[in-house]
Amino acid sequence: MGPEGAVSEFARMLGILDEFRVRLWRLFLVLGPLFGSLLAFQIRQGTLPRVGIPIWYPYPNLFDNVTAQIFRGLVGLMLPPGAVLLNLGVGDSVVAQMEIALLVTVSLGMPWIAHELGAFLVPALRAHERELLRQVAGPATALFLLGFLLALFWLTPLTFRFLFRYVAAMGLEPNMGVQSFLTFALLYTLAFGIVFELPVFIYALTRANLVPARAWRRHWRAAVMACLVFGMVITPDNSGITMLLIATPMIALYFGGAWFAERYERQKERAPRNILGRVAQGGPG
Repeated sequence: MGPEGAVSEFARMLGILDEFRVRLWRLFLVLGPLFGSLLAFQIRQGTLPRVGIPIWYPYPNLFDNVTAQIFRGLVGLMLPPGAVLLNLGVGDSVVAQMEIALLVTVSLGMPWIAHELGAFLVPALRAHERELLRQVAGPATALFLLGFLLALFWLTPLTFRFLFRYVAAMGLEPNMGVQSFLTFALLYTLAFGIVFELPVFIYALTRANLVPARAWRRHWRAAVMACLVFGMVITPDNSGITMLLIATPMIALYFGGAWFAERYERQKERAPRNILGRVAQGGPG
């Protein structure tokens, strides 16, 4: 590469970095105020005068804000009756509100995040890669929401009730630190949403001709071990029970994704034979 080529390549890299900076700034302009609003306002309920229709509106409150309301909702939803949360560190409650605000901001801002990320990446993708991205975006979103909601309303509360039964059997007080509860609840729920993305990930890699379907079948033992390790790392407790509750559906989803990848390759292999058969019969129809 000559001097002119090096200068051209350097200018191209500067253009990419500038585009990335612009996208980050646009994300901050949208997500920053949303994050701040969650920490500065609470949601109050009222009624319209003379009509009696209930309405909900934001009201300034730095302490009993939206994140505190969400936290109380998570406690009522997930913890069994009698369980008590303790503020073990001076700043645990502040950190808990910040973590909830960050999670809600990312969740609510995900459409805008996806838009900016897509606008940054799509120009560098080939036509078939863009088509694949459009095809898997809907199923990936639906599966993440399914896994997230399943964990939020059923699996995580079930796990807490199950583990606290051991606490009762030992004759111990059902106490838990605020930070431990929130880390467990958020990580466990998010992990289940991410786990449900696995079939789409496997299918997309095969569609993009990066990993053949036979590789998923050949390395299933390593995949099972990886699922167990992922379950061990992502769950904040060391009981092994939560690890299995994450790893078991993850293994099933892995085999489901491998089946869809293999099905796609079979259809891809049959397509040329069908075309040749139609040609041999004397026409395209």
